[in-house]
Formats: sequence, structure tokens, C-alpha cells
Amino acid sequence: MTPAATLAAAAVTGPGFLSPTGVEIAFVLVGLATLGAALVTVTTKQLVHAALWLVVALGGIAVEYLLLTAEFIAWVQVLIYLGSVVVLLLFGLMLTKAPIGRSPDADSGNRLIALGVAVVAAVALVWVVVDAFRTTWIDLDGPVQGSTKVSGEILFQHWVLPFEALSVLLLAALIGAIVLSRRNDPAETATPAGPGEKKGRR
Repeated sequence: MTPAATLAAAAVTGPGFLSPTGVEIAFVLVGLATLGAALVTVTTKQLVHAALWLVVALGGIAVEYLLLTAEFIAWVQVLIYLGSVVVLLLFGLMLTKAPIGRSPDADSGNRLIALGVAVVAAVALVWVVVDAFRTTWIDLDGPVQGSTKVSGEILFQHWVLPFEALSVLLLAALIGAIVLSRRNDPAETATPAGPGEKKGRR
């Protein structure tokens, strides 16, 4: 078979996994870094550090969108998740007077159950994505796939209800943080004893 015939056959069969491009290698590396940041987020015992590692994980997802030529989705990821959700989490930590240092109480002791649920959810998600896009390839040299027009039509025609449900969920989380921060602690509301009074049981 001549070299020209070999190239023609490769063009017909489509791209392969044995010859990754620089973009694909960068995609895998950024994905591994994002996965590592996500694991640190859910395993650290410092709540503020967990929120900061969440910033790294969400930023890695934005980079993945950029590598997939979905610039609009990437900037939406940065503006909404990095600029709003993480700030909301930090405000929630401040309003609930969460400890700044290590918090042993943050570990509920259900790590095995949480790990099992995470593995099942990850396998289900990977299976659904692979099954849905088994024969779909993104032409990185072609026109932009994640344009504003296409993304807006898909979002506001097919995903309006989940989008609004997410906004209500964030609002409920903020209201819950405010309620918890305004709850009176019995130890703080107790009237302090006077100079001549003695503390004791009645």
C-alpha cells in the first residue's frame, strides 16, 4: 500500500487514540490536576482550604472547556462558579462562624459510604457520557462548537427548569446560612453573674 493510500485510509477511519495531539495531552493533564484538586477539596479538614481547592477544581474545568473550543461555556464557568458560587460558600463560612483552622468535627466518619457513592456516581456519569458521544468527534480546527447562539438556544430551550432549580437551591443555601448565623447560643445569651454572686447549682 502506498503512503497516499495509507493516509487516505487513516482519514476515512477517523482519529485514533494511539496518536494523541498536544491538545489531547493537555486535556488529560489538566483533567488529572482537576481530579486531584477535587479529591483534596473533599478530604481536607480545613473548610477554608476546601473552598480554595474548589476554586482550583472549577478553574480546571474552565480550562477543559477552553481546550474543547467552548469559550463561552468556559467564561460562564469562571463568572458564575468561580465568581459567584465560591464567593457564596466563603460568605456562608463567615456567616456561620466556621473555624478557620483544622476542624476535626468536619469528618463525619462516613468515608467508606461517601467513597462508594462517589465511585458509583463517577461510573454512571462516565458511562452516560461515553454512550452518548461514542461516535462524536470535535474538530478542533473547524468552526467553534460552543458559540453563544448555540449554547443559549440549548440552555433556554431544554435546560430552563434545572437552571432555575439551581438558582433556588443557592438562594435556600444563603438563607440557611443567615438563619444559622442569627441563632442565639444559650451560652452567649446567659446573663453573666454579678461581682457578689456565686455560680452554683440551684
